[in-house]
Amino acid sequence: MSLVNAPLDGIPGLKQNWKSDLISGFVIFLIALPLCLGIAMASGAPPMAGLLSGIVGGIVVSLLSGSYLTINGPAAGLIAVVLHSITTLGAGNNQLGFEYTLAVIVIAGAIQVGLGLLRAGNLTVYFPVSVVHGMMAAIGIIIISKQFYFALGVTPQSKSISGLLMEMPSSLAKVNPEIGIIGITSILIIAILGKLKHPMIKKLPAPLVAVLAGMLLAVLFNVKDAHSYTVFNMTYEISPKFLVNLPDKISDGIVFPNFALIGKGIFWVMVATVALIASIESLLTASAIDKVDPYNRHSNMNKELIAKGVGNFALGWIGGLPIIAEVVRSSANINNGAKTRWSNFFHGMFLLVFVLLLPNIIHMIPLASLAGILIMVGVKLASPTEFYHTYKRGWDQILVFLVTLILTIVEDLLVGVAAGIVTKLLIQLYFGVPLKNLFLSDIHFEYNDGNIVFVIKKALIFSNMISLKRDLAKIPQGRHLIIKVDSVEFIGYSAFDFLSDFKRDYERNGGTVTIDGLESLHPLADHSLSSRHRKHI
Repeated sequence: MSLVNAPLDGIPGLKQNWKSDLISGFVIFLIALPLCLGIAMASGAPPMAGLLSGIVGGIVVSLLSGSYLTINGPAAGLIAVVLHSITTLGAGNNQLGFEYTLAVIVIAGAIQVGLGLLRAGNLTVYFPVSVVHGMMAAIGIIIISKQFYFALGVTPQSKSISGLLMEMPSSLAKVNPEIGIIGITSILIIAILGKLKHPMIKKLPAPLVAVLAGMLLAVLFNVKDAHSYTVFNMTYEISPKFLVNLPDKISDGIVFPNFALIGKGIFWVMVATVALIASIESLLTASAIDKVDPYNRHSNMNKELIAKGVGNFALGWIGGLPIIAEVVRSSANINNGAKTRWSNFFHGMFLLVFVLLLPNIIHMIPLASLAGILIMVGVKLASPTEFYHTYKRGWDQILVFLVTLILTIVEDLLVGVAAGIVTKLLIQLYFGVPLKNLFLSDIHFEYNDGNIVFVIKKALIFSNMISLKRDLAKIPQGRHLIIKVDSVEFIGYSAFDFLSDFKRDYERNGGTVTIDGLESLHPLADHSLSSRHRKHI
C-alpha cells in the first residue's frame, strides 16, 4: 500500500480512525499492564514507576512522537541499565539509589532532546547489528538470572550475574512450592499460547492470561494472609510480600529526583548509559516498525529522539522509569489493526483509568507471575536461534556478538557495547580497511546516461556510512540508481543490511537500484548479507 493512501495524522486522523485505534489501544493496555509492573520490579524500582512510564509514554509522548505505530513505555532492554544504576548509586540503599537514578533519567532525557535538535537521528549507524543483538541477548540472560528466583520464591545468596547463574541448580531444592507453582504456571501459559496458531488464541494477550491465572492461584493459596504450610516435612512461609505492593493513591507513588551525586563520575557514566541505550533502542524499534507499517510511512527519527527525551525528562521528575519505543507492544499494535499514533495515546489513557479506579486489583497480582512473564521475555531475547542466526551471518558477526554479550554480563552494558564496537573495528582493519576510512567514507556520485551512479571506494562499514545514508536520502524517487563497489576492500554486514533495506524501499516507490561489482568480493559466509572482502593474490 502506498503512502498516498495512508491515514490522516493529528485530529483528522483521530476522527477518521478512532474506532480501530481505540480497540488496539485497549488490547495493548492489557499487554502493557503486567509488563509495566514486571519491568519496574525487575529494575529494582517501585511498581508505580512502571505504570507512570506507560501512562506518560502513551498520553504525552505519543502526541510528540516522530513515529506512527510504535508504543512507548518501560522496556526489558532497560532493566539491566536501571537496576545497575540503582544498586551502584545507592550502594545498598535501593530507595536512595532510585532517587539518584531519577536524577540520571532527567539529565539523560535532556540529552536525548539535545541529540534530536542536533539531528542525531542516524545514531544507530554507529552501532553494528551484531553489537546490538549481543547487547539484547546479554540483557535477556540478565533478566532470566534475576527473575528465576522471584518465580520460585527463593532468596539467592549471590549478587553478581555469573553467581546467580551458577546458583540456579542448587536453588531448585529451596523452591517455595506454592510460589513456584504460580511462577511456572505463568511461564507455561506464555510458552503454550505462543506456540498455538489458532487466530482467536493468537489474539489473546498472553501476559494478561498469565497474570489472571496467577491471581486465581494466589487466592487459592491465600497469599494475601501471612501463614506457613508444610510439604514433605518442610515448612514454607506465605505472605503479602509475594504480591505487588502499590500505593493507595497515584499521588503517593510520586518520587522526586536527588541530584546529590551530580559531581561524581559514576553518575555521569549512568547518564551516558541511559541516554545512549534508550536512544538506540527507540530508533531501532521505530526503524523496525517502519518496515512492517502497512502504509509504508517513515518515522522522523530526530523528532522521535526529542519526544522520548521530553518523556524521560518528565518521568525523572515524578518517579517514572525511562521509556523507549517498545518493539513487542508496537508489533502487537500493528497486528491489532492500529492506524495512527492515537492507539498509543489510548493505551496510556486506559492505564491511567485502571490505576485511578481499580488499584486494589493490582494488589492481587503475584510477583511470581510477573517474574514468569519476564523470564519468557528474557528467553526470547537470548534465544539459541539468535546465536545460530548470528553465526550463519559470518564468523566476524558471532565473534562481535559474543564479545558484547560476555563483557556485558561480566562487566556492564557500556563496557560490553564498547568492547563489541572495538572488536568490530579491529576485524575491519584486519581485512584491509584503511585507518582513515574507519570513520570517513570515500564516495562520490555522478550522472551517467540519465542514471545516478554512486562510486564507493576503500570501505563501506557501519562507522563510515552516515554520509552515504544522507546522500541517498536526497535522491529523487523513481530514478535508476547504480551503486558501484568495484574499488571496495571491505563491506560490512551492517552496511549490506542498510543497502538491502534502501533498495527495497526505493524500488517500492518506483525506482530501481543496481549494486555493481559484488562479484569481485568474497563473502565471509553463505548468508546473502554477510561481510565481504577483496582477496589479493
